[in-house]
Amino acid sequence: MARNKYPEETVKKILDAAEQLFAERGYEHTTMADIVAGLEGLTKGAVYHHFKSKEDIFEAVFERANRSVVTRAEEILADSSLTGLEKLRALDESSAAGPSADMLRAMRPSSDPIASSRLLAREYLDALDVAHRYVEPVIREGVADGTVTSEYPRETAEVMLLLANLWMVPLYHPLADKAEFERRAAVLVRVMHALGVDLVDWESFDPARMWDDSWGELARDLVGKGAAEDGGDSPR
Repeated sequence: MARNKYPEETVKKILDAAEQLFAERGYEHTTMADIVAGLEGLTKGAVYHHFKSKEDIFEAVFERANRSVVTRAEEILADSSLTGLEKLRALDESSAAGPSADMLRAMRPSSDPIASSRLLAREYLDALDVAHRYVEPVIREGVADGTVTSEYPRETAEVMLLLANLWMVPLYHPLADKAEFERRAAVLVRVMHALGVDLVDWESFDPARMWDDSWGELARDLVGKGAAEDGGDSPR
């Protein structure tokens, strides 16, 4: 078979097909065979040449979708008009406005951390990477300009991202109800305040507002799913 002169076009074709299938059928109910079947002109071997597993494709789909978030993060870090704290809040706002929550709602990987162990591990590694690459430098800027009082910038950045991306995200830590989500939001804000980073005005912060954003919408879906499973539906 002739060598593909434009491998990026092949990768795009694979990711486009997989993203559509994940959204239509859900991640758990899409197989590599389904993805290959949806790719006219591409063989199983061609797909596996670029991606060794469905998990690889899923991660690549999310990485592609979040490129604009990464670009925005780079712009925020380079903006000399912002204080360290303003950069932290801008990074938080940009991340919250990204596509991840809506994509997870549509694609719905298993919330069982054992079943989704690779995805959970990837999320853990990505959280630490973002903490070190973007959040830690901005915390250090905040310490230097007096808007942040953290004694341990690196560890504070790690705690922030691990709590926000794993503990607060209900996909891997299912919620019982809205009240539990609000308690987690309140605890996250207070923990960050104790570490010298006020992502919001913590004294007047209303955690109920987070219930209405895209991550809260994901939480609402998962609360409903959990109730249905408790009522007798068999788990995945």
